Amino acid sequence: MTTNHPARQTRSRQTQSRQAQSRQTQSGQSRSGQSRPGQSRPGQRVRPLPKGASLYTPAASAARQATERRSARLLMYLYQLPRWVPPLLLVVFLIAGLALRGPAGAAALCVVAAVLAWLAAISWPRLSAGGRAGRVLAVVLMLVIAGYQASR
Repeated sequence: MTTNHPARQTRSRQTQSRQAQSRQTQSGQSRSGQSRPGQSRPGQRVRPLPKGASLYTPAASAARQATERRSARLLMYLYQLPRWVPPLLLVVFLIAGLALRGPAGAAALCVVAAVLAWLAAISWPRLSAGGRAGRVLAVVLMLVIAGYQASR
């Protein structure tokens, strides 16, 4: 014989509610129905993070740690963009810098040099001596061309 005891009904509703919340959490939604940060939203393609335990250099100096912390947010933003957007923007600035004469062209080339310098700085610990020399040469070359463009 089954009885419909109010306490059993309450427990049954609570269990059903927990199961529904569990399904929402597993699908990347919170109780409010919104996606959690880092979870994909419907219609949004999110690239998974690269393999590795950390974005930071182990046993780094205080200045290096500060640089990496400041760069982490921008790196994650750039990583989530389609792969073709950052290189396309750099090519646009490079072409504009080479095509425009005077300070406008120099400014565009300085943007390219700044991005190259930033990328060199955050990848510096992993680079070989040849890689470091190549990065420094690329930044110096951009600045020399920017100086030439400014004087035209």
